[in-house]
Amino acid sequence: MDRVAFLHRKRRVDYSSSALPWTLESLNFADIDIARVRHNEDLFLLLCSASFVESGSDLYTHNLIAHFDGDLELQSWLREHWEHEEMQHGRALAGYVRHVWPEFDWDTGFQAFWNDYGALCTSEQLEPSRGLELAARCVVETGTASLYRALNDIVDEPVLKQLTNNIKSDEVRHYKHFYQAFVRYREQERLGRYKIFRAVLRRVNEIRNEDSDIALRHVFNQCYPQHKDDKAEFQKVAGPAQALLRRHIPAEMTVKMLLKPLSLPPRLQQSLEKPLARISERLFLN
Repeated sequence: MDRVAFLHRKRRVDYSSSALPWTLESLNFADIDIARVRHNEDLFLLLCSASFVESGSDLYTHNLIAHFDGDLELQSWLREHWEHEEMQHGRALAGYVRHVWPEFDWDTGFQAFWNDYGALCTSEQLEPSRGLELAARCVVETGTASLYRALNDIVDEPVLKQLTNNIKSDEVRHYKHFYQAFVRYREQERLGRYKIFRAVLRRVNEIRNEDSDIALRHVFNQCYPQHKDDKAEFQKVAGPAQALLRRHIPAEMTVKMLLKPLSLPPRLQQSLEKPLARISERLFLN
């Protein structure tokens, strides 16, 4: 079964609405003010690339579940809550893209993306230490929370405003859950700041070099097949979208979330927050 067929099968799974903070049914795509977003190519690129990444979340959820074998509490949360919510993000974003830009072949674009991205989502990519992997997960959740906060600031279409706010709230809550688990493992494994810092830095670099870049490139390839692998043309199209997002990255929130696993002394953290805030937009965007 190919990846797109698998996703269609996943859509038929009856996720309990009581377990989800919001549901797809709460979004009325028929109410979308298409005129506000239809001709915004920057927004299309950002939303579609996000839908690709979110729609692959079940694989790395399964990798994490295997990585935390024996931790029944964390495995249960990953399986029963986190995976369902992340997959709902993918379905909601893909549904929005399909409604506003029906000419875009989402299935074909996603399948090509998955052929590249799926090969990178292996258990070998996880940190060998459980505590360090949880620190790295805090980085990922920081990135997604910042992304959807920025998108929520950018958009003025009501349905998309509601959707990005829903996802942003989910991602902040996910961060808090991963952070709580990280604190537990940090004590068990006696992790020092240097090891934690290196794990955080590694994951920041992975996000910049893999997730967003691969997704954006496959949206571009699907839209402009005649320019596939043309770096100059890609930058000409994707550059303005990345710049738009960069201008709206919530710098203060991003830096505080990134630094929290390091448990720095208050004075040191305060001295770092301002200079890091000035470069925070570079942390998740090339």
